[in-house]
Amino acid sequence: MKTMNILKSTALVLAGPLALAITAPASAQEWPLVPGDYSEITGIDIADGGDLEYAKFVASQWVDNQKYAISKGWIKSYNIYYNVHRRHGEPSMYLSVTFSNLADAAEQEKREKAYMEFMKRSQTQLETETGNRAKFRTVMGTMLLQEVSVR
Repeated sequence: MKTMNILKSTALVLAGPLALAITAPASAQEWPLVPGDYSEITGIDIADGGDLEYAKFVASQWVDNQKYAISKGWIKSYNIYYNVHRRHGEPSMYLSVTFSNLADAAEQEKREKAYMEFMKRSQTQLETETGNRAKFRTVMGTMLLQEVSVR
C-alpha cells in the first residue's frame, strides 16, 4: 500500500506541472479557464454479494479516514457515488476526494506518520486488511481531475 501511494504521489507531482505547461497558452490573460481544486476519483468493482461488506467498510473506516484528513486540512471534501446505470466493465462505485494542492515528498512523509498514529495499527496490519477486502472488491483504477472555472 505504501509503495503504491508513493508511486501514485510521485506520478501526481510530476504530472501536475506538465499538464499545466501543455494546456496553458503564452498569455494567461487570453486563457478563459482558471485552474482549481483537484479530485482523485477511484473506481471500485464490488463482487456479487459483497455490497454490504464493502458498504460497511466505506461507511466506517473510509469515512473516518476522510474526516481525519479534513481535520488536518489535507483534503476539502469527499463523496461516495454508486454507478446506478453501469455498463459492462465499469466500476460499481466511485470514491472521490477533493483537495487544493499536491503534497511534496516531505509533506507526504509527515502525513504518513500522522496517519499511522491515527490508525493505531502497523503497516502490516493495514496491508492485510486491504488484502482481505479483495475478497469482495477490486480497485479498477484512479483518476486525478482538476476542476477549472471560467475566468
